[in-house]
Amino acid sequence: MRKIINLNKGWQFTKEGKTVPVDVPHTWNNLDGQDGGDDYWRGTCVYERSFEKPALAEGEQVYLEFKGVNSSAKVFVNGKEVASHDGGYSTFRAAVTECLTETNALRVEVDNSKTEKVYPQTADFTFYGGIYRDVNLIVVPAVHFDLDYFGANPIKIDPTVKGKDGVVTVNAWANGGEVRISIFGEEGKVAEGKSGETFTVKNAKLWDGLKAPNLYRAVATLYEDGEAVDEVSANFGFRTYSVDPKKGFFLNGRSYPLRGVCRHQDRKALGNAITKAEHDEDMQLILETGANTIRLAHYQHDDYFYDLCDKYGLVIWAEIPYISRHMPEANDNTVSQMKELIFQQYNHPSIVCWGISNEITMFHCHKQDMLRQHRELNRLCHELDPSRFTVLACYAMCAPFNRVGKITDAVSWNLYLGWYVPGLFLNKVWYWFYRLLNPGRVYGMSEYGAEGMPNLHSVKPKRGDNTEEYQFLYHEYMLNFFEKHPEFWATHLWNCFDFAADARDQGGEPGMNHKGLITFDRKIKKDTFYLYKAYWSEEPFIHLCGKRFVNRTGNRLEITVCSNQSEVEAFVNGKSIGKKKGSRVFRFTAPLAEVNAIEVRAGSLKDSGEVRKVATPDPDYILRKTNTKNWQK
Repeated sequence: MRKIINLNKGWQFTKEGKTVPVDVPHTWNNLDGQDGGDDYWRGTCVYERSFEKPALAEGEQVYLEFKGVNSSAKVFVNGKEVASHDGGYSTFRAAVTECLTETNALRVEVDNSKTEKVYPQTADFTFYGGIYRDVNLIVVPAVHFDLDYFGANPIKIDPTVKGKDGVVTVNAWANGGEVRISIFGEEGKVAEGKSGETFTVKNAKLWDGLKAPNLYRAVATLYEDGEAVDEVSANFGFRTYSVDPKKGFFLNGRSYPLRGVCRHQDRKALGNAITKAEHDEDMQLILETGANTIRLAHYQHDDYFYDLCDKYGLVIWAEIPYISRHMPEANDNTVSQMKELIFQQYNHPSIVCWGISNEITMFHCHKQDMLRQHRELNRLCHELDPSRFTVLACYAMCAPFNRVGKITDAVSWNLYLGWYVPGLFLNKVWYWFYRLLNPGRVYGMSEYGAEGMPNLHSVKPKRGDNTEEYQFLYHEYMLNFFEKHPEFWATHLWNCFDFAADARDQGGEPGMNHKGLITFDRKIKKDTFYLYKAYWSEEPFIHLCGKRFVNRTGNRLEITVCSNQSEVEAFVNGKSIGKKKGSRVFRFTAPLAEVNAIEVRAGSLKDSGEVRKVATPDPDYILRKTNTKNWQK
């Protein structure tokens, strides 16, 4: 059977002639890619380490596996180049058996410098250079399952639903021998046979979103001369889904409007060099909002996170980093990245669509070549995976009759009406006009949002002030808007977490995009986080907003409460100021005293805070200056 030997430890990292010891995951932009200065370094660095040749039985083969190297990599073993890979977010492998000696020198040249041949190059996030996911040696027998095909797991599972039963075809590829397939559910083995055969699982339990994400597992075992020599496996789920321009998204035959978040993978001081612990924490925070979908922007995410989405029942939009600016020299790169995404993530029941591009019309260049490439990618997705639909995210300034928005099966828009331009009501106007022009298009919103700093506050919030209060009002409007339009196939707020965009300088903290519901370090849940929880979550809770807005002026105390309970009572300095029935957002007013101890209750649920009266506005709550850089340049 195959053996996996992890090589994360003990690397020597060289940047600009200076060598230091590191372990991977690692990035050299974890600090300079988050500070907004002019020190964001992009170029080529070198990772080196030695490893002992594993003990090999006769005929056994050895592969090197890299789960993520950004953006381009050249791999050398004992001075011989064994792999070259362009694309920073996918797995790639190299056969190295013939290069091995007893002690082996491994060298990886990693390049995230500017180029016209590899995506992404122009986007509102930091392109962290480095070996930022796992590195493994894989030892397989002479007869083994394929490891050479686009970094994929060599097992392809095609499940369908027929009445109450699940029907599944499983193919697994090997260089010889006999492949046998076993299907397992919670109750144990439910079917078995050969590769390429179709199996029926009686009374199959459906993968049914958040409430019942039932999973099965297909195991492929390779036999030679009657002996099991290699094995691969993958989880899958039985489910049906569809999209309708007038009725939205359906899961397993019932209306299931997708309402959720976008996610970037990076962390404060870590960049994208994160571990399972950070992935787990992100998942739990997303689940706490009650979201039922995630747009995994703007690239292929870690295999482990897709597994978490399967496990917890989140519906996923998966995409490649074909973003912002079309580069004709990188057309082949879009194809290779799309193939890697589809082949590597094909079996996940959580994924329902393949995202082709994001805001690609931001720069008006190479229009005809761009359209041809979109048609080619759309064709490729349907050829490789007829079971899923295609989608793209259109730039806000892309006209509703633009041809690029009509290529994929569904379309979503990145609109920030009410943030980058004034007028929240324009969301209604835009949607009305779009539906008038395109009544048959499946429509969603892939990005919307507003900056919100937990240290900035105002009793009269307005667009552009970056206050926590304006972010709250913006999202309250949008949530009410979406609730009136269940025909939106999906809405994905931008973003669940603040993230690094080194070219930005907003909100008094350069290098960051602050549209998240949660701060970059995951330590502060902004008031808007609880607004979404009130709309989406079934977990009983109550939250007093404005607890960071301690120093207030005037004579009136305004209290805002988020809860998914039907009645809320508010107290100031121990005295009830009333009860209110309603849903989600409850507002109270009272005279502003010198000191105001506030408590809010919903049954046994409580939350509290304290507000003080001051003579003049606290200057620390006001955005003093901003120098918004144009990251598009």
